[in-house]
Amino acid sequence: MKKVLFYLLLILSLTSCGISKSIHHVPEVGQYSLEIPKVNKINDSTFIFNQNYLTKNEQQLWELYIKGNPLQLGYNNGALTQDLMQKQEAIFFSKVEDFVPSKFKQKLLRSFLKWYNRKMYLNVRDDFQAELYGLSQYSSDKYNFIAPKFLRSMYLHGAHDIGHAMQDLMMVGCSSLAVWNENTEDGDLLIGRNFDFYVGDDFAKNKLIEFVETENGIPYMSVSWPGMIGVVSGMNKEGITVTINAGKSKIPLTAKTPISFVTREILQFAKNIDEAIAIAKKRKVFVSESILVGSANDKNAIIIEVSPDNFGVYKVENSSKLVCTNHFQSEAYKNDKRNQKYIVASHSEYRYEKLQELLDENPKLNPEKMASILRDKSGLKGEKIGYGNEKALNQLLAHHAVIFSPEKKLVWVSSNPYQLGEFVCYDLNEIFSDKRLQNGKFAKSELNIAKDPFVDSQEFENYEVYKMINVEVNDAIENENVLLSEDSIAYYQSLNPDFWWVYYQAGKYYFKQKEYSKAKVEFEMALTKEITTVPDKENVEKYLKKTLKKLN
Repeated sequence: MKKVLFYLLLILSLTSCGISKSIHHVPEVGQYSLEIPKVNKINDSTFIFNQNYLTKNEQQLWELYIKGNPLQLGYNNGALTQDLMQKQEAIFFSKVEDFVPSKFKQKLLRSFLKWYNRKMYLNVRDDFQAELYGLSQYSSDKYNFIAPKFLRSMYLHGAHDIGHAMQDLMMVGCSSLAVWNENTEDGDLLIGRNFDFYVGDDFAKNKLIEFVETENGIPYMSVSWPGMIGVVSGMNKEGITVTINAGKSKIPLTAKTPISFVTREILQFAKNIDEAIAIAKKRKVFVSESILVGSANDKNAIIIEVSPDNFGVYKVENSSKLVCTNHFQSEAYKNDKRNQKYIVASHSEYRYEKLQELLDENPKLNPEKMASILRDKSGLKGEKIGYGNEKALNQLLAHHAVIFSPEKKLVWVSSNPYQLGEFVCYDLNEIFSDKRLQNGKFAKSELNIAKDPFVDSQEFENYEVYKMINVEVNDAIENENVLLSEDSIAYYQSLNPDFWWVYYQAGKYYFKQKEYSKAKVEFEMALTKEITTVPDKENVEKYLKKTLKKLN
């Protein structure tokens, strides 16, 4: 059935009259003045053009400051980050090749993407398209066979949404929270978030913190990666913050506005919660998403819940704390069966309860305590559930973690690895003023939060080795010619002994090798651990049932 649907979509892609328009669409940029950037390279980690900068700090975070009209912003961004952006593009497309190794299927995928994205350009603001056009001029020529540069940049901005929609992947199991009044030490609003978007360790190496002064709108900062002008985590100079958490989606028939453009628009133009809601309400999205919005001017936080055919706003009543994982909480989604089913089957509710538990244990938060919550690797009641378990707040795969203090205009951004490295502090009041030009530095280093001691532990070293060996175990499960010794399997499990996955993997390997008695032991052991989701548990139980049949 899936193949039939795929070929049907291919036929649609070749016959749809809308595709030709989208493939050849180029935004109108003639109204913008443009100075082609001539970048001055100071050293391997510092680049300057006029008042635009790219530099790498001692925590290995890239910091970018750009200003100008939309087209100029794009050119400045592209010229300064060209090498980084092309590396990121290569990492992303190599991942696609890993997922779809067949050249024929890759060709089908390209045709499908052209058809699926045919209406995206109609749903993206003209000024954002002009900026993206400028940025795309610095993309690699290597991938022109996939799509022209501008179109490819559009595709990449919808990659989060498309992956989420088409495969229903929860690659983004994010957690976020906001506290204020009696729940913080100073009474100010404080927000924390983990962005658990994982496309491999290489993709997360070059984190980019962008400070953007647009010709039209409010200056803002955002944390993402080179080549990204949308926003997944950010704050503007008015003290509006946005973070996104994926929700359960049905598969839409066409791409519309990527969620990162909705949040970018909120940051660039909203001064308060009402303005943020109004912006989100007028955009047509194609996946389900929770947008946690914090506001210094309102001294409050809310969650905007968007989907292709519904819209809700969740506000806490008689409380000064707000928790957000990956399910919807507003009245608008009260009877949504997809959301109800997801709460039961996924790990979202577990992480939600864990956040509540940690908030009860830490009644008055400050930035350091918030960092400790975001770094927590345990299960409910402190249970050991294995490193990398998606039921943990810290799943040891986060692209980044961020802490916002909107009223003070301070933000802390984690450095590698994951959210374990030092959190670097930035003061938006200083950065978007002449002070930044005077001292030439972005970070307010005296307010940095120290790295997590766990990063220097034997357990962390074991986890990193476990990740490498897990790839080898996967290969052995898929390839009959790859054999594993009992000692190597025991070593693999010793590296992450509380994680159900290592026993499930061993069980699958033994099952494939027809060693059913050994497989039985492993599947039974897996079932004694905290398994991530209901479908995962059902898979273990199915394997155990098949194993018992073989033994009988």
